Amino acid sequence: MTFTQDFTAVGDNLALSAIVAVIPILYFFWALAIKRMKGHMAGITTLLLALLLSVTAFNMPIGMSIMSASQGIVYGLLPIGWIIVTSVLLYKLTVKSGQFSIIRNFILSITEDRRLQALLVAFSFGAFLEGAAGFGAPVAISAALLAGLGFNPLYAAGICLLANTAPVAFGAIGIPITAVEGPTGIPAFEISKMVGRQLPFISVFIPFYLVIIMAGFKRVWEVLPAILVSGISFALTQYLSSNFLGPELPDILSALVSLFALVILLKFWKPKTIFRFKGELETAASAEIKKAPDPTYSPGQIFHAWSPFLVLTAFISLWGIPVIKNALTGHYEGTNFILKGINGLGERLTFLPEVPLLNNKIINGTGEAVAAIFKLEVLGAAGTAILFSCIVTKYIARLSWKDVYAIAKETLHELKFPILTISSVVGFAYVTNASGMSTTLGMTLAKTGALFPFFSPVLGWLGVFITGSDTSANLMFGNLQKVTSLSVGMDPVLAIAANSSGGVTGKMISPQSIAVACAAVGLAGKESELLRFTLKHSVFLLLIVCLITFLQHNVLSWMIP
Repeated sequence: MTFTQDFTAVGDNLALSAIVAVIPILYFFWALAIKRMKGHMAGITTLLLALLLSVTAFNMPIGMSIMSASQGIVYGLLPIGWIIVTSVLLYKLTVKSGQFSIIRNFILSITEDRRLQALLVAFSFGAFLEGAAGFGAPVAISAALLAGLGFNPLYAAGICLLANTAPVAFGAIGIPITAVEGPTGIPAFEISKMVGRQLPFISVFIPFYLVIIMAGFKRVWEVLPAILVSGISFALTQYLSSNFLGPELPDILSALVSLFALVILLKFWKPKTIFRFKGELETAASAEIKKAPDPTYSPGQIFHAWSPFLVLTAFISLWGIPVIKNALTGHYEGTNFILKGINGLGERLTFLPEVPLLNNKIINGTGEAVAAIFKLEVLGAAGTAILFSCIVTKYIARLSWKDVYAIAKETLHELKFPILTISSVVGFAYVTNASGMSTTLGMTLAKTGALFPFFSPVLGWLGVFITGSDTSANLMFGNLQKVTSLSVGMDPVLAIAANSSGGVTGKMISPQSIAVACAAVGLAGKESELLRFTLKHSVFLLLIVCLITFLQHNVLSWMIP
């Protein structure tokens, strides 16, 4: 039995079908932003609604619909849920051992200003983690760091989601861009060049925008040198690396350059006034933060305190190297003795069973059968790299296995509802894709004709909102962008790049990202508040990308490679 996706299933009309297809998305926004439903309840009910519409409106067999949801739920557990559990565990280990108090004092010794701490941790360090690992690790770890420094947890999560806009298109060693080469046939390097001529405008703006949100427009000028150094160094490196090296390294190089440039600046320059949040000094915790950093910490102690995150950086960077990634997943074909040994273990710990009732049973719009497998790469998952970091941290921090067990148990207990939220919203994304609802929405936007260059990034934004991944959004809509752009006289390289650039602005409102951020700072059940915080910023930044794309098509066409 097969199921052929019908993108005009409702009344044989694309517009009517799109109206039905958008209902689960509107419901999710309503459930969180207006009804303020708990994240896991909003996720579960949205999944149930998507299942119902996929069967009744888009004529998908009920068994296939349920199995597509199960495929998404499994993906929500591994790799996404696995990353969150191990990331929070690593943070808790540093807190339990007392190492995090040294990290906090070290950052305070660089600057006590909350604006500059956000630039260092959320913008630069978060971008580095995005470039090396991607998925939920950057927001989870950087948000936990800011919360540990004394930021309001909800604010820490929101700031990190906003800051994560700049690096997403080149995340996880450039996977979003390298992946879209396959379905579109356009070289990844060309797409990298075009994205590198769009995102730097956003990257240079994000530090400025973060400070406005945190402190207001008037207090931006007090830290303008830091904003300019952070944003310009990041954007310039992002442009140069994406246009002359390729899509793999822009995030890592840009983040390192930005981080070191800002630290060096702060050695010679300090803002005249220190900014803290309103009412912060009235609390006992803030009084502790107000105290001068402990001067007795030696360079060795500081290095020791940071070493868990240095070990984390080393592991996730190692896991991201393509040849090692192949070995960890059992796909290495070289002759290196060590990698062959890893490959054997990776092969035994990689499970790729077919999804029953679904594999090669769905016929997409091009008449091709869609493969459906449960992709369980246990050793190759980024969460496993973080787990190894936790194990090494256990010895660095001199914790007992009893302590580690207790912290792990506590972490799992705290994250049970966030993991349920993540699994349900990923299940919703898979049902939306398998039934054809997401493609229906994409085809509707593609009908905008001469205005398509303006609306092209909206496809990426929508794709990332649904799937939580710029990679998935590029794979979902990349070829649609190419076909539509050619029909309206738009350069396909620009359209595909716009899909990726627009997608980065949807990351901060993706249900997966919202759930991950809340889980990292211990705010399970507060997803509605975080969505209300990020939604307006997401739409504003999307409009900027739309305007950039429209101008590059009509006025600034010389910028297209």
